Amino acid sequence: MPIDEERIIGALREARARAKPRNFRQSVELLINLRDIDLRKPENRIRELVALPNGLGKEARVCVIASGDAALRARKAGLDVLDREELEGMAGDKKRAKKLAEQYDFFVAEAPLMPLIGRILGPVLGPRGKMPTPVPSTADFAAVVERLKRTVRVVAWKSPNVYCRVGTEDMDDKALAENINAVIKALEEKLPKGIKNIKSIYVKMTMGPAVEVEFR
Repeated sequence: MPIDEERIIGALREARARAKPRNFRQSVELLINLRDIDLRKPENRIRELVALPNGLGKEARVCVIASGDAALRARKAGLDVLDREELEGMAGDKKRAKKLAEQYDFFVAEAPLMPLIGRILGPVLGPRGKMPTPVPSTADFAAVVERLKRTVRVVAWKSPNVYCRVGTEDMDDKALAENINAVIKALEEKLPKGIKNIKSIYVKMTMGPAVEVEFR
């Protein structure tokens, strides 16, 4: 059930008014508190990728992990690529693996490489929720990456709280409201009791106070 857009827009306007001007473009952040859900049960945990209808304002950073012809096609498409040889060279080098994990928001991998990626990068990417999205070697990597650039990660794993960026302060309030509703819809579909599992919803600018969205 989508939240009334006018209520979201009202909260966004208040969040803008209460945030002090900064010398950088602030993100618009969404915070959702859950209730009556036992995250100790694996089936209740949430880790979803949600494509935002209006993008993020600033694109997410995506790395393609591929080999051979797939890596060549990805490079020709102008994408950031980590090939098999470079991947194997990172074995046992946790410092380089951590640097890679911090450099990118998402990873896409040629499916046959997933076991190797799991061994070399799994210990670093796994805890960060950044394990690659596997795709066939024949996939259109450019199309996959373009989608991920407009995507946010929605996670409720250890604590009943969801946090994600939904845009930037220079975006239109209606566009931001549509993005927020896309996240809420995806979350609602995964929750055992749907919207009833949502306790509260807040929006804020990066450096501003949180403003509650009334949705009941």
